[in-house]
Parts: sequence; C-alpha cells; structure tokens
Amino acid sequence: MRKVLSATCLGAMTAFAVGGAYANDELIKMSQNPKDWVQPAGDYANTRYSKLNQINASNVGKLQVAWTFSTGVLRGHEGGPLVIGNIMYVHTPFPNKVYALDLSQDNKIVWKYEPKQDPNVIPVICCDTVNRGVAYGDGKIFLHQADTTLVALDAKTGQVAWSVKNGDPGKGATGTSSPLVVKDKVLIGISGGEFGVQCHVTAYDLKSGKQVWRAFSEGPDDQILVDPEKTTDLGKPVGKDSSIKTWQGDQWKIGGGCTWGWLSYDPSLNLVYYGSGNPSTWNPKQRPGDNKWSMTVFARNADTGMARWVYQMTPHDEWDYDGVNEMILSDQSINGQERKLLTHFDRNGLAYTMDRATGELLVAEKYDPKVNWTTGVDMNKSSPTYGRPKVVDQYSTEKGGEDKNTKGICPAALGTKDQQPAAYSPDTQLFYVPTNHVCMDYEPFKVSYTAGQPYVGATLSMYPPQGESHMGNFIAWDNKTGKIVWSNKEQFSVWSGALATAGGVVFYGTLEGYLKAVDAKTGKELYKFKTPSGIIGNVNTYEQGGRQYVAVLSGVGGWAGIGLAAGLTDPTAGLGAVGGYAALSNYTALGGTLTVFALPQ
Repeated sequence: MRKVLSATCLGAMTAFAVGGAYANDELIKMSQNPKDWVQPAGDYANTRYSKLNQINASNVGKLQVAWTFSTGVLRGHEGGPLVIGNIMYVHTPFPNKVYALDLSQDNKIVWKYEPKQDPNVIPVICCDTVNRGVAYGDGKIFLHQADTTLVALDAKTGQVAWSVKNGDPGKGATGTSSPLVVKDKVLIGISGGEFGVQCHVTAYDLKSGKQVWRAFSEGPDDQILVDPEKTTDLGKPVGKDSSIKTWQGDQWKIGGGCTWGWLSYDPSLNLVYYGSGNPSTWNPKQRPGDNKWSMTVFARNADTGMARWVYQMTPHDEWDYDGVNEMILSDQSINGQERKLLTHFDRNGLAYTMDRATGELLVAEKYDPKVNWTTGVDMNKSSPTYGRPKVVDQYSTEKGGEDKNTKGICPAALGTKDQQPAAYSPDTQLFYVPTNHVCMDYEPFKVSYTAGQPYVGATLSMYPPQGESHMGNFIAWDNKTGKIVWSNKEQFSVWSGALATAGGVVFYGTLEGYLKAVDAKTGKELYKFKTPSGIIGNVNTYEQGGRQYVAVLSGVGGWAGIGLAAGLTDPTAGLGAVGGYAALSNYTALGGTLTVFALPQ
C-alpha cells in the first residue's frame, strides 16, 4: 500500500505522525491541490469548486465513461468519494461500506471496511438509508455509521483506530451526515428530528475519539453552549435562557433541531458553521413559542464549541423546513464593501447572505418565485420583527390547527432545496443551486411521545406548483442581489450536489440518472449521459496521470426517491414524498454505481 500512495498523501501522513501540526493545517494545504478531492465539499468553505480546467465548456461535450465501480449496495447513494493521491475512498448507504481503490492500478480494491450493524436501525433512519460521505485527517478516514458509531479507519489499511457511539438508535438517533475534521478534532452532527431527539454537534479528539465538547440545539445555556452576553442574534446578546424560554415546559428535551447537514469552517475566524433542523413534533400546536434554537444558523468557536452568533430563520416552524443545508463561505464585495460572506439556501425557500464574522443579515430573498408561505423577511433593523419571515395566514398550519388540511403550501416539506449541496464559482461569483419545485398539503394531528417511536404528527401530500408539471430547477444565483440569473427546468427535483470548475462548466445529476454539464455563465446544456440509476450523489472531480476525471455516485433514493428505494406505494408514505414522485419508477431503477468520466485520450 505504501508504494502506491502519492507524495501528497505520504507527506500528509508524515506530518501527522510527527505530531505538532493540526490536521486542518495539512488539509488546507492538501485542498489547494486541485488534483485531489480531500474534503466532502472540496474545501472548508463548502464551495464545491475545482481549479481543474482540462475539461471545459468547449470540449465537455466529448466526455466519455472512463470506468465504473459497483458498490454492491442498493438504496440511495448520497455524498461522493474522496481522492487523496492515488487512492479513492468510496462509501455506501447502509450497511455503510467503505472501499479504498488504487487509481494507479486499475482501480484495484486495496481494502474494504464493512461494519456489522443491527438492521433494526434501518426503519429508524428518516428518508432512506443514506450516508453523505467520509472525511480524512490525521492519516485516518472518518465514517459516521447509521447506528451513530463514529469510526476512525487507518487510511492505509482500513483497520479501526478507534470508534465512539454518538447517539442512541433505540431512542431514534441515527447517523447519516459527513464528518468535518478541524484542527485536532473531528466534528459530527446527529439525525433524529422525527423521533424527538434533542440534537447536537459533537467534537471528538482526532487521535483518541474522546469527546471534547458537545453543543445541543435547544436547552439550557450550558447545554447549547451560548454566552448570554457575548453570543449575539442579529447583533444583540441572546440573553439568559434564550432557548428554554421559547419552549413550553420540558418540550425542549424532545425538541429535535437535528444537525445532519453539512459543516463548514473559516480558519481565519476559527468558526464552524452549520444549521439546525426542524423542531419536534411537526404539529406546531403542541409546541408553542419560537422553539429556539431549531431552524438556526450557528457560528461556533472550533476549540470550545461556544456560539459566537446565531440566527433563527424559521421561528416556530410549521412546515418541517429543516435548516440543515450547507453554509457556503465566500469573500466578495457587497454594496462596495469587501465582506466575509456566508450564503445559505434554506429549505424554507429563502436564500440568505450574511456577514459570517458578525452574523449581520445582508440579503434574504426567495430563490423560487413559487414560495408562498411568506411574503419575505422583515429587513428593517428598527422593527421589532427584524429578521423574521412574514407568514401568510392562508398557508399557516398553526392558524389552520390540528386536523385541518392546509393546502397549496409552497415549498413542500422537503424544501426548495434539501441537503443536496450547491456550488460557488469565484470566476462568475454565482452560486449553482439544485432545487425542488414542489408544493404540499399539510394536516397536523396530535401525537404523543414514546422514546424510539416516530414523533411526527402530520400527514402530507406533495405535487408540482399549480399549472406546472416540472418538479425541479437548476439555477444560477447572485447572492449579492438575491436574484436568479438563469434557471433550467427539470422533470423531477434536482437531488444531486453541484460541481463548478475553472473550465467554465457546472455539473449536476438528475433523479432519472443523467449527469449533466452546463455553461456556467448561461446555463446552456453542453453534455448529458444517463447512468445506471437515479443520481442523488454529489459530483466531484480530480486529476490522475495528467488526466482530469469527473465522478458521481448513482443509486436512486433519498427522500425524493424513497418510494423506489423502499418499495413504498401509499401516496402519503415517505412523509408525503411517495405520491409526488410516483412517476420516477418510469425512468430509473435501484442501483449502486460510481461512474467516472474523462475526455478521450
């Protein structure tokens, strides 16, 4: 194995072996080499941008399949592989296999890790048995298993260096998210909002797996790691008991706010950014108040976990608009001023541009014109409702009340965008966003909490906006003006992660299974190829032997494809998605394949 590792990879492992250097010092250096793909999102800023340009707008139409690899697993394949030197690390949905492939020796399997997990965790995982990928640091590959085990694997041999349990599946906690390595720690979130889990982000020591800090999304100040005077919300101190004051009684203990999305990191500010999910239950009548800090952007100190600032996007969520989507970091000029920006495309249909150092809200606009539950965010800084969305009564499930079916709400619960990550190109200064174009009917009902049992309390149905037939758009977004630059219609939701490149090309996948390449400036389609199954994986790129490759996992599933993945037929099953995506079975079938593309030699 040692012989086939690249100089980059060996250099990294040598640095870790001698100690003294933080893992992210080496990761920053490694991620500056565009030949590799060393982090789940390509870099700490979550840009999903590559400087490789061998494949460009003039020649991408000539792409061919270079090689394929079967994962041996069906169900939804989210996330994407890592490439470090000559080695590619490929992950799968449950049972969460990891393969190390030697790219310099006909993609030979160097090692395979296959954990033994209790299959009883399968029905507990919300919205398919997905996993969003592995992370690298300290000579280890980090995997968050479905049963919440965080495992550190030796990158050279696949041997388990350490493992730790991050939650209790018996109470509804599961693991679907990708870890983030920061300094001498590995950070990971947790899933379980549909089971009433009090959710958290946890930092573990890279070398030992020992817990360093844990920050809950709701609860007392010492549990959520906020300083009443120093942690700010839109520039003002959050104050004492900022979370528990917004819950009735002890409801916060089963309050959700899960953290199964993506994490990003700014080394210069030493801040980690992520979003928290929906409050439990989906019936808003059972949890009066703002339910802080569910549905919130967090900026936390990487060393201590203490929150620098917070911003709640959807107070007292009435629609399951999880706030877990990625935070993309960019340095741009806005209103004539250079800013460290954070851009976030929320499930609620609003795209936010914020100052990531201070938490100042700069832009909040709809990124699908069909969004109707709100007329927009109050941007008047002197207003008592500054920063809050203005809710339209007609689409309020709170106003409708229990056992009332509120119809025509846009977007549906899976949001204008779910976890499928957008990309940012510093060349165009545009964001490329895979979106859902879907509305819903939503009927809340009373539900009681039992540990380990579903705690949802709503029945949903989903469909395209009235008078339209397409369920997705792939858009280019200007985060400074809050406007769509161009938009491409797709028959189904775009559930794959995007990739932007210095070649002026943007890649994404479709639920039918097409890998598509479009012009970054105009959106013009330049190439498409149908892979063996629907794509919900994230496209990435790397260079090997002087040749640029583009790679994507196909394997239909996820929330949008749960009907196919799990064999469900009741239109309201899959939390409302089965009926909405019933036609998907006419276009694709289950699979589990990595497809890798390149230009002809």
